[in-house]
Amino acid sequence: MHPIIVIPSRLASTRLPRKPLADIGGVPMIVRVVRRALAAKVGPVVVAAGDPEILDVIRDMPDVWGVLTDSRLASGSDRVQAALAEVDPEGRHDVVINLQGDLPLIEPSSLTSALKPLEDPAFDIGTLVAPVTSDAERDASQVVKVACAFGEADVARALYFSRLPIPWGEGTHWHHVGIYAWRRAALERFVTLPPSALERRESLEQLRALEAGMTIGCARIDHAPQGVDTPADLEHVRGLV
Repeated sequence: MHPIIVIPSRLASTRLPRKPLADIGGVPMIVRVVRRALAAKVGPVVVAAGDPEILDVIRDMPDVWGVLTDSRLASGSDRVQAALAEVDPEGRHDVVINLQGDLPLIEPSSLTSALKPLEDPAFDIGTLVAPVTSDAERDASQVVKVACAFGEADVARALYFSRLPIPWGEGTHWHHVGIYAWRRAALERFVTLPPSALERRESLEQLRALEAGMTIGCARIDHAPQGVDTPADLEHVRGLV
């Protein structure tokens, strides 16, 4: 594999406007995410920005490419694909890690873990899951759960994603961490597909891939990183750095 990391980022967040530029310990959030991506040392790092101001704050960072993408693009996946078309039109990088720009505390080792499922040619996409540790986490609609079963294996196939606590019954529930390692061909196909019925119903883009017959492999990490979606999340993260 020859991976590349692409971080889609835009200012027009509904719940936390101008989120990528939010100050965390004197550093814009997008800069913290880029630093984590560079520390992973899995491949080149690209910021796919929807706004010039994002590029301004990373301009002087070494070893990072910034690409201005169309602000009208519908999703982060579309933004990643647009940036790839500009920085790697020859397809030298056969795997792309889509790292969300609101994970300033992501462990660099987690990006390596996201590649693990793609060691098996049966999987089109790799992603991460962490064990749910409380009833509140299990029942929260903003925490996406995955129906998967590891057994003795290191990688499990994702059968479904939901905002409800699936599957039913005793056992571990898995918190989905929204980082994806895409085979290049899978991403190219995905962005051509219209939103699917279950995707629209659950408001979960990854269901489009499952409904289209793509396979998603899950690798385990110990803890789900704290994301930043709301002002409360931002204050929480500020207290951790």
